[in-house]
Amino acid sequence: MIDKELLDILACPACKADVVLENKSGDEKIACTKCKRKYPVRDGIPVMLIDEAEQG
Repeated sequence: MIDKELLDILACPACKADVVLENKSGDEKIACTKCKRKYPVRDGIPVMLIDEAEQG
């Protein structure tokens, strides 16, 4: 689970918009509210790399 304080300071590296935590079936992802990219969370650490993102 990502800490709320960490989530509040994160921004999408592609468009700089706010992000939210998505948790579907135990698979956590950090989702951009603007461009809809989804960044993986591995071992509790968000991987905020554009090359690792899924297009939403």
